[in-house]
Amino acid sequence: MADHLEASVTLPSDPASVSAARAYVVGTLAEWGLPEGTEVSDTVRLIISELATNAVQHTFGQSPTFTVDVQLDRDERLRIGVTDSHPRLPRRLPAAVQQDNGRGLVIIRWLTAECGGRLRIRPTREGGKTISIELPWAVPVQPMTTAGQQEP
Repeated sequence: MADHLEASVTLPSDPASVSAARAYVVGTLAEWGLPEGTEVSDTVRLIISELATNAVQHTFGQSPTFTVDVQLDRDERLRIGVTDSHPRLPRRLPAAVQQDNGRGLVIIRWLTAECGGRLRIRPTREGGKTISIELPWAVPVQPMTTAGQQEP
């Protein structure tokens, strides 16, 4: 198995891209050995859904696309990041604010911590931001055959 795997996709900042981002990440992780429908896969699906939704909703049309990066290092650490070109960093809303949205980052932070991971928010050189999570990789990755199938 390679010491480092990575995959990336850039999608338009459109609500339909949220499901495309979910499918891309879950499909990539399935190729890397994390079957769909597991608790970890479902948690990652929810996290990427929240990250992609934030990239679409909270950039106010100022980021025409967003990029999803997935990395697996030495079968130990999974990193997933969503980068957009909007310069505003996310802000935590006060608990007293009565809104139906604005809690995505709280959900992401909680799910990430529950899995033993961490969340990072950092500005990009181009003036946007990347919100990323890092999780321990608990699934042993099985080697692929030359035909692209996992060995038993």
